[in-house]
Amino acid sequence: MRSNYVAQIATVILPTLLFPDHVSALTYNSQQEDTIKAAASKQAYAMMSWYHGNETGQTPGAFEFSWWEGAALCNAMLNYWHFTGDDTYNDELSLALQWQGGDNGDYLNANFSQYAGNDDQMQWGAAAMTAAEYKLPDRSSGYSWLSLVQGVYNNQKDNTEGWDPSSCGGGFRWQKTPFQGTGYNLKNAVSNGGFMMLAARLANYLNESSYADWAEKTWEWSLSVKLVNNQTWDVGDSVDGSESCKTVDQTQWTYNYGVYMMGCAHMYAYSNDTKWLTALNGLLDKLWSTFFLAKYGDAIAEITCEGSDTCDRNGMLFKGLTVMWLSNIALIVPSTYDTILAKIQSSAVGAASTCTGEGNGTCGVRWWGSYDGQSGMEPDISATNVFSVAMLPFVNQSEAKPATQSTGGNSTSDPTAGTADDDSKTTTPISSGDRAGAGILTVALVGGVVGMAVFMLMGQ
Repeated sequence: MRSNYVAQIATVILPTLLFPDHVSALTYNSQQEDTIKAAASKQAYAMMSWYHGNETGQTPGAFEFSWWEGAALCNAMLNYWHFTGDDTYNDELSLALQWQGGDNGDYLNANFSQYAGNDDQMQWGAAAMTAAEYKLPDRSSGYSWLSLVQGVYNNQKDNTEGWDPSSCGGGFRWQKTPFQGTGYNLKNAVSNGGFMMLAARLANYLNESSYADWAEKTWEWSLSVKLVNNQTWDVGDSVDGSESCKTVDQTQWTYNYGVYMMGCAHMYAYSNDTKWLTALNGLLDKLWSTFFLAKYGDAIAEITCEGSDTCDRNGMLFKGLTVMWLSNIALIVPSTYDTILAKIQSSAVGAASTCTGEGNGTCGVRWWGSYDGQSGMEPDISATNVFSVAMLPFVNQSEAKPATQSTGGNSTSDPTAGTADDDSKTTTPISSGDRAGAGILTVALVGGVVGMAVFMLMGQ
């Protein structure tokens, strides 16, 4: 047994699915698999109640108020399925991931590309990469998960809206075009670290050096402008290309660390070069000392906005993505497992202690103290992620480890994806019948869960 955290027990009130006003007490215990699964299931249901992409007249995977949040939702759905084994939402997930891939298979969907940043496009590519690594079956028509990632990678490294040597010697801008505003001048950590992460994951999945070369190129550029400081291991938020990238905005966000850590972890898994392990350990130590504080019960906290209750939609999602990536790192770099597990468990216990809101067990934004009165899709996505990865000690480690082509990954590769329109690969249009079928399946599956809830209540 890798760890023993018997003291990490939290009792929280969680709702049944059938009667929102009927509250049933469940004990969340980091050592008891059934309580963790119950919390993850409850949160996944709450998260999916915000999703309407499978309904007639709606667009799979899309949220009009923030396109990239669809990618965050898909990542959380993948994470939930992977660690709990519950495939309730997989049809909706698969449909959303491919629909948003766009006609050219590079996640520049025509409906959203006019305001999509490089980081938004990357987040969709990261979700598709997770689908390939978790062995979600490719759809029978349209682009494979792996080719969608390759499409994003090719588009960003080869397009003038991506890698930009015209200022600061390279790097990726935050926004793709000047009309998108001041973000066009910024070269930010999540766009550069996110591209590095995708390239490193492709290198590890395919055992292909060309992807590793670009991961290292992006990493070295990030070091050169001090977006990543390899002396202190601080990760800044952005540098300004119009000012020769001389000053680093040091605003601290968890997911800026997360993307670079994932890049280093996959580069280490690919190359076995200890320089990547050194970098990973440095970043992890800085993550622990910056965002996992004793005053917050050692639970992850988005320190820039949580204390002042000023987190926007984006800020509410960052730590959920970060804990998901931490679970992956623990599996592909076993030397990090024990420490990461302890941090995940303390975060899940903290999250569970806040799930007492709205009279129906709603979880808050802060995973410390009590329910903070803040609710919505974003806190539900993050809570789904942390409860899902808290299943880490109860899964088969070798089976849960993100797959590569040599360990069972079977998503189809297309090295030229995203480089030109190709009618032979264009996704078959999704009909109203497809959406209706997914909706019917959801109703049937939720009905089964409701029936189980009734049975359990009757037996009490």
